[in-house]
Amino acid sequence: MNARKFFQSYQTLLNKRPYLVQAIQTGTLMGAGDFISQTVIEKKSVKYVDYKRTLRFSSIGFFVGGPALRAWYGFLNKYVGSKASVGIMQGKSLENIENDIKYNYLEVLKTNYYIWPVVQIINFYYVPLQYQVLIVQTVALFWNTYLSWKTNRNGLIQ
Repeated sequence: MNARKFFQSYQTLLNKRPYLVQAIQTGTLMGAGDFISQTVIEKKSVKYVDYKRTLRFSSIGFFVGGPALRAWYGFLNKYVGSKASVGIMQGKSLENIENDIKYNYLEVLKTNYYIWPVVQIINFYYVPLQYQVLIVQTVALFWNTYLSWKTNRNGLIQ
């Protein structure tokens, strides 16, 4: 099967059974992540990989992660919308929305990857549960300030 047919088959199945496909996808990727962790980071030979651990980790992705993420992104898409619909709600023209995406998206995405993984690692490892939302919301205050600045700078967006 060539890449094009594979992608078309994947797309068809994804449209017909989005929760199942994304559960399998998430479970597979989480299992692969655990396998890579054991073989590359922990330096175990394939002979000594804890396959029960890999199956447990994969199961979390299949039964929890995939369905939860699909539901969450479905909610966000329905109620928050795409980058374009956010721009429309801000009163921007189509040309301004295109410029905003062209000039800001990759930089904002990179900044997101610098900030949020570190915040979440610290949050989950060192912050008691009752304070985790507060920590995320505090960082989100600064993040939202940055996003607002980035998407509303004069000259670029207006």
